[in-house]
Amino acid sequence: MKLEIDVVDAFTDSVFSGNPAAVVIIKEWLPDEVMQNIATENNLSETAFIVRIEHNVYAIRWFSPITEISFCGHATLASAFVVFKRDPNLDSLCFVTSKVGELTVVKGENEFFEMNFPNTMPQIVNEIPEALIAGLSIPPSEVYKNSQAYFVVYGDESEVLSVERDNAILAELKPLDIVVTCKSETNKYDFISRYFWPANGGDEDPVTGSIHTGLVPLWATRLNKTKLIAYQASSRGGILQCELHGDRVSISGKAVQYLEGIIYI
Repeated sequence: MKLEIDVVDAFTDSVFSGNPAAVVIIKEWLPDEVMQNIATENNLSETAFIVRIEHNVYAIRWFSPITEISFCGHATLASAFVVFKRDPNLDSLCFVTSKVGELTVVKGENEFFEMNFPNTMPQIVNEIPEALIAGLSIPPSEVYKNSQAYFVVYGDESEVLSVERDNAILAELKPLDIVVTCKSETNKYDFISRYFWPANGGDEDPVTGSIHTGLVPLWATRLNKTKLIAYQASSRGGILQCELHGDRVSISGKAVQYLEGIIYI
């Protein structure tokens, strides 16, 4: 069997930055074990498999190198990029998921793609888990949580940029991951973050669209504004244009093709 594969750098307009994702368009779902093996072989943050249902409607599933993921933003952006590239007449499309409902993507201005996601506002944590305290070199004092991760709010950028972690300890928080964040100290962005996911994908994720469905409402409340520009401060880095719409969050970004190829299985 031969399968076409695209690798796309998401949340960037240049290769070797943003977050790479593989996209595989298939006619019907492959066995879960095969899709996981492909994702493990790719060894990217995410491999998205999409199946066309209607003209502009696709079912989508996401796999990290170690497990299937309930929700992934950057691989959704990468998948939309591939679909729009193959059908330039499309202006919008819809991805159907089993965990987070329907996700729409529309072509925006200046080569941006706008994704519409559910609002996953985190709630304050009164008793911080010992593994979270022990797993970070800078002890957290303000922590929130949603269904995806613990949100550690630091006081300044130096803490977010310099914090070190013990992945073995943080993995004890499974199935939750960890995001560290603070208000930006520059006028370019409203807030910055870093995302660690030893339990579900690996070490540090370059740019994480899904976690911004929690970060955006959190910072919208703290900064009293609904339009925000976010920067994920990994070694590759990525910029996300975000807006809060009540129970929905729009996240916009660019993407660029890195690779086209064939999988032989």
